[in-house]
Amino acid sequence: MGLMRLLPRPNVRAHTTIEEKSLQRVIVFANQKGGVAKTTTTLNLAVAFKEQGFRVLVVDLDPQGNLTMSQGMNPDSLERSMFDVLVHRLPISEIIHTAEVDVAVSSIDLAGAELALSSMIGRERALEKALVEVRDSYDFIMIDTPPSLGLLTINAFVAATGVIVPVQCEYLSLRGLVQLENTLAMVRENLNADVKIEGILPTMFDRRTLHSREAVEILEESFGDLVFKTRIRKTVRYAEAPVKGQSVLKYDPSGTAAEGYRDLAKEVLDGAKPREHA
Repeated sequence: MGLMRLLPRPNVRAHTTIEEKSLQRVIVFANQKGGVAKTTTTLNLAVAFKEQGFRVLVVDLDPQGNLTMSQGMNPDSLERSMFDVLVHRLPISEIIHTAEVDVAVSSIDLAGAELALSSMIGRERALEKALVEVRDSYDFIMIDTPPSLGLLTINAFVAATGVIVPVQCEYLSLRGLVQLENTLAMVRENLNADVKIEGILPTMFDRRTLHSREAVEILEESFGDLVFKTRIRKTVRYAEAPVKGQSVLKYDPSGTAAEGYRDLAKEVLDGAKPREHA
């Protein structure tokens, strides 16, 4: 009950048509807690959209470069990355690599971006300005953020049309939602009035455990229809795919994880309907 009192209840998502939901959307994947399948969700949802014929760009805004590595590229060998785009105003088109989807790549240099940006005028809008060049070329731009609520993540929120929050199905993971929503509220007030949580995605779900089921129940009681119906379960193939430099949709196209991300893509496109409680 304590958690439910802490969590603010945002506005419920309105149902919109596929046409309205698919035009030049910038979706940010954020959670300041690491290990919640944020990078995996960014990539696999992007690939699921591409399977349906959408033009998709993923932006790796995490200095760890896990999304870049998940598409078979070595961040340590890249000469230019999102660091150069944000700090040196390099056109973002010059660091986009084509793999399963188009990837604006990251490198460890990005770890210094927050310090470099901190003294710049308009530092919170560096990413928004960089995306202007390519925004009309894509139906979806999907941004993977670092596990923090620092300046890189703020840049993503300022550029975003919506935020998807992957949440591991355990009690301690849920508490970070309060801080994330508080940060979004400040961004709405000062920088981007339209940004909001588009959906909360339960990840690493294990329906066999009471703890996992109870975590989802708390999410639903606190956030209602914002919680996606899709549950992402962790499987062996799910863990193997990034090591192979592939999405799980390519590595194990008929597996449980791949089907889960295809179901999520349908939810994001169609808008979530209220869940029925047993």
